[in-house]
Amino acid sequence: MAENLNLNLEEIAKNCNIFENAQSIDVISKINALKSFYHEEELVAIYNYLLSKSQNPDVLMYLIRCCDEYRKPSSLEYLVDILLLKNVSGISEELKEKFLNVRIMSAKAIGNQKSTTVVTSLLYCLNNKNENYRVRLACADALGRIGDKYAVAPLIEVVKDEEEKSVYLKESATIALGLLGDDRAVDPLVAIIEAKQGIMDKFSFLKERAIEALNKIGLCRNDRVFKALKSSLADESPQVRIEAIEALMDSEHPQAFEIIKNVLINDNDEEVKKNALIALYNMSDREILDEVISLPIYSETLKMAAVDIINEYESEDEDG
Repeated sequence: MAENLNLNLEEIAKNCNIFENAQSIDVISKINALKSFYHEEELVAIYNYLLSKSQNPDVLMYLIRCCDEYRKPSSLEYLVDILLLKNVSGISEELKEKFLNVRIMSAKAIGNQKSTTVVTSLLYCLNNKNENYRVRLACADALGRIGDKYAVAPLIEVVKDEEEKSVYLKESATIALGLLGDDRAVDPLVAIIEAKQGIMDKFSFLKERAIEALNKIGLCRNDRVFKALKSSLADESPQVRIEAIEALMDSEHPQAFEIIKNVLINDNDEEVKKNALIALYNMSDREILDEVISLPIYSETLKMAAVDIINEYESEDEDG
């Protein structure tokens, strides 16, 4: 590409002080100035070349942002080399730490291009348990955004792996599975929701992400999923219960309305009750609000919430 554009890339790199131990801010300033002299295709070729030559983390971060701005397929191989540390010689643990944020940003830029050609490289990092969890997390996120079904099975393995120490990686893999929308993810995601002990009690947000993922896949009407969501309404975490209410609302299951309605009376958290009331209102009409206001079985806080919704509804109706 560079030859076709007739660019002297080595000379440009020298002028930007890439090969010298110059201050990062000076190198970045020189690279930024290139935008005044070259058009888009030339700039991308220059950025790609500089990515392969620079060993300065700050400069590489800037170059990755530049490549991410244009998102040209020609940049992918250079971004992958950075992710896999192929651009750095003599890789030590200290050097790996130094380039950590660079590699994470590279994974994000790779994901933004949504190209299936890089899935294997992302999976390589994801499956490497000796890899930094933040890099693996960024790769899981990138795989979800790329949307290649080939990534489903490895992501499921991360979610199912009881020896995986990083709950944040499990969370990222769970979100990615929701984006991929593959039915194979149902069993492991339901298993997260149904978990009663251990890591799940401490990190309820993983359950929240699992519910969100199932909702995105659109399988909340599935009997096993619906049963798990119904059971989640008794979860210790109010936020898990709120996520379950939203998923049940979207499920269009014939039993969903009555199940959510029970929350109005039986739940001990007013915020959860408010979310249930909003869900019921969205599923039906004002009748549920009038019922809450008129019957003594409902709390005063919930009655006030119903009045607020009516006032908002009437205001919008008048404006319409």
